[in-house]
Amino acid sequence: MIDISSNERVMEFFSYIATPDQTIAFIVRMKEMLSRTGFCYFAVDRLDTNEFIGFIGMCEQNFDVEFCPCIDIGWRLDPKHWGLGFATEGAKACLDYAHHELGIKEVLSTAPEVKTKSIAVMKKIGMMKHVDFVHPRLVKDPNLINCICYSSSI
Repeated sequence: MIDISSNERVMEFFSYIATPDQTIAFIVRMKEMLSRTGFCYFAVDRLDTNEFIGFIGMCEQNFDVEFCPCIDIGWRLDPKHWGLGFATEGAKACLDYAHHELGIKEVLSTAPEVKTKSIAVMKKIGMMKHVDFVHPRLVKDPNLINCICYSSSI
């Protein structure tokens, strides 16, 4: 996970490249969230090779916008596994789990407008555009500040 979160291509649309300590803290936070809620950004392995390829899942988000607090679905994969359908397949499974196993009525996903590949995944998994917004955590980055929120509801 440290290699993925410190990869410049993976983190192109984030306001930072994670340090090893930040990645370890993220993993600890995900373990705590999983035990408390039944969900987190889950580690993902390829079934055919057992190779770790990144994470896909849900996370609690609470930043200063009208739709927060919320449950967010997201993904971060090693670039050599991009374009193979893993984000779409995993995200569909996570949405199904959220809605039908956990009873979460609404799951959101956000991305900067320039992150078109993630927005394409949101559409492929059946999410609908909810709102355009200015991300308060990205105000210092003019390339990332304008974001889109998609929604999946049952």
